[in-house]
Amino acid sequence: MDMPILEVNNLTTRFHTRSGVVHAVEDVSFSLEAGQTVGIVGESGSGKSVTCYSLMGLIPQPPGKIHGGRAIFRGDGESEGLDLLSCSEKRLASVRGKRISMIFQDPMTSLNPYLKISKQLTEPLEIHEGASATDALERAIIALEEVGIPDASKRIHSYPHEFSGGMRQRVMIAMALITRPEILIADEPSTALDVTVQKQVLDLLKERQKALGLSIILITHDLAVVSESCDVVNVMYAGRIVEHAHTSELFCNPLHSYTRSLLKSIPATHRSGESLYTIPGIPPDLSEEPNHCSFTPRNTIGDQSLCLTKERPELTEISKGHLVQNCPGCLAP
Repeated sequence: MDMPILEVNNLTTRFHTRSGVVHAVEDVSFSLEAGQTVGIVGESGSGKSVTCYSLMGLIPQPPGKIHGGRAIFRGDGESEGLDLLSCSEKRLASVRGKRISMIFQDPMTSLNPYLKISKQLTEPLEIHEGASATDALERAIIALEEVGIPDASKRIHSYPHEFSGGMRQRVMIAMALITRPEILIADEPSTALDVTVQKQVLDLLKERQKALGLSIILITHDLAVVSESCDVVNVMYAGRIVEHAHTSELFCNPLHSYTRSLLKSIPATHRSGESLYTIPGIPPDLSEEPNHCSFTPRNTIGDQSLCLTKERPELTEISKGHLVQNCPGCLAP
């Protein structure tokens, strides 16, 4: 059996602030197979982005610090692999942007407003491959054409503000894929776009994945995006994975009360005129030591009285490929 292209084990990232230690990501484990799309879903502040920023070495240190874990990247069929969490900054820099790329949440703030698109697209080729300016520009134009930018040879000399939101996101995708990476991390790639453009962007990612043999980690809060795009889903809450399953299994048989609450809050599942379901309360303060079930105060679908209060629930395999936190209150029907 082939080994995963990326295997994350027990990743723990915390931020040391004046007001205390923020437990942003605690003991997170997941794997990514070649050609697979793995979703990480959850509310804002659940630790989705921090998880992937940790893998890419983009956590500001200080205040952030990776306290533990391993993230083994095995590109091009490598058997030994590279631990992204313990390798040198120089080694990580040679991988980041070349073999593992990332699309950030907001293309308007991710693109430098002072630089033309041509400069921003060619930079990865010049840094990682030593490409000449002429060769890099030719490849950048091709990259824009591949993501559906019309009249690419002229538009490449434009500034970011001269593109619409959807077109800026296409530019970000072109920039991320121009070095032909093996893994793409897409952080909320369709946020702030209207529904039609969202679908275009997601369809484009699928098309480029098929053409390049990409493996994708898709970060989102939108379960509709997950159902359409992902093979496997990790549901995160309060810095931890509360449920992991294949997409079809998760939607047909959600077990954790947080997953069930997320699914119940999808507007399309409600009858016309029916009040929309919302999860009560707010996510917990992550500066507190997570030594209990974090979802207890918001658990209205399960049984709060059965939730663990003195120990942290652990991720347990309930059936083949379906893991869930073993909190009796959150698993209660």
